[in-house]
Amino acid sequence: MNRVAVVTGGTRGIGRAICERLKSDGFNVVANYAGNDEAAKKCSEELGISTYKWDVGDHEATLAGCQQIHDEIGPVEVVVNNAGITRDGTLHKMSFEDWNEVMRINLGGCFNMAKACFPGMRERGWGRIVNIGSINGQAGQYGQVNYAAAKSGIHGFTKALAQEGAKFGVTVNAIAPGYIDTDMVAAVPQGVLEKIIAKIPVGRLGQAEEIARGVSFLCAEDAGFVTGSTMSINGGQHMY
Repeated sequence: MNRVAVVTGGTRGIGRAICERLKSDGFNVVANYAGNDEAAKKCSEELGISTYKWDVGDHEATLAGCQQIHDEIGPVEVVVNNAGITRDGTLHKMSFEDWNEVMRINLGGCFNMAKACFPGMRERGWGRIVNIGSINGQAGQYGQVNYAAAKSGIHGFTKALAQEGAKFGVTVNAIAPGYIDTDMVAAVPQGVLEKIIAKIPVGRLGQAEEIARGVSFLCAEDAGFVTGSTMSINGGQHMY
């Protein structure tokens, strides 16, 4: 039986590309999503994968959703924490709700998914968790104190959980994408986007498939010696 892989925020953009790649790698892929039923239906039909709807920022809903996948499809052995939102604005103008929603979903979702799936991975002696961070969690970004804080938190969360999972055969890694050609980036004003691209040494936006390739590497059977790592896929925009 193929290993079950759950990708949160998996029906569009980077998440969908990850689902497609992991399916081609032989995983039994499940895409989680929160709101867009039409996109989920299209993703399920075109990729031939199952979709489950819940808010990863809701702890109880996440526990229930993962249990349902376990009961209906099989034990979850791979988790890709990709779900995320933006509520951009300077601190001066940012409401607590804008701060809290981004932290609740982007960072809290990683905790909730780990609480649901990590114990089973430990017991079975094998697991892969890949958390999608961001270049803006590494370098910061004006107008994104909430998003940058949540993504930076993901990188710390990854390193700490990796130490817990290592002796049980569970690896925990992160990928920090740069600016990728997705709907989220398409919402950036054209003038701002041109300035961003001018700062990327390779001279273009990344493609979702390039992030998916990194996830594929980290989820592989023979990637067991890679844990606590953050893979930067950003076209050279931020190096350290």
